[in-house]
Amino acid sequence: MKERLQKLIAAAGLASRREAEGWIEAGRVRVNGVVAVLGERADPAEDRVEVDGRPLGGQEEKFYILLNKPTGYVTTLRDPKGRPVVADLVKGIPARLFPVGRLDLNTEGVLILTNDGDLAQHLAHPRHQIDKTYLVRVRGALSAASQQKLARGILLDDGPTAPARVEDVRVVGSHTWFKITIHEGRNRQVRRMCESLGHSVSRLKRIRLAFLDLGNLASGHFRHLTPQEVAQLKKM
Repeated sequence: MKERLQKLIAAAGLASRREAEGWIEAGRVRVNGVVAVLGERADPAEDRVEVDGRPLGGQEEKFYILLNKPTGYVTTLRDPKGRPVVADLVKGIPARLFPVGRLDLNTEGVLILTNDGDLAQHLAHPRHQIDKTYLVRVRGALSAASQQKLARGILLDDGPTAPARVEDVRVVGSHTWFKITIHEGRNRQVRRMCESLGHSVSRLKRIRLAFLDLGNLASGHFRHLTPQEVAQLKKM
């Protein structure tokens, strides 16, 4: 059966569908010796699909990893600046894993890595509105008015944010700790929301993604998701 090329590439664990689309547009994919175009379909049982001159193999074993990302690691597979990357923390996995979404350099906590391109795209797509809960520490006392603004949504330079859930607010010395749950995935969103209210973030940790939390998982360590957890993610 013919499938879109980006789906075949993702199923082979080489890239997410979105990244595969970029490969096709860049001319890196060929079908039966001819450079492919975006939207083209192929049947791996009948057609020879190549990426960078190498034939597309069959579907490899899928891995689903929950990592407790430490600060100081870049959420990517390679970094041109030579900084530590999250791929360094899962070197024992015999597959090329891709992070689902991003945590910036100084943000820690829950991060999923997988070679299942379909699931990665599913979880990252905005329409699914996957909840992400963060533990935040900001400088200064977060007023009730500021808490309400966060809950209603903040106008940022790339548009207003969706309403957030703010809870467990407590002032400790010169800082305020609280939890915030959002479902968007904008770049540095929580930090920018707080900064817009005059509060710089001194610590940011994602403690929950959908129904997945860190449990007793130590910083820098990972665990495999259970088949039940994977099935539940695919239904979201």
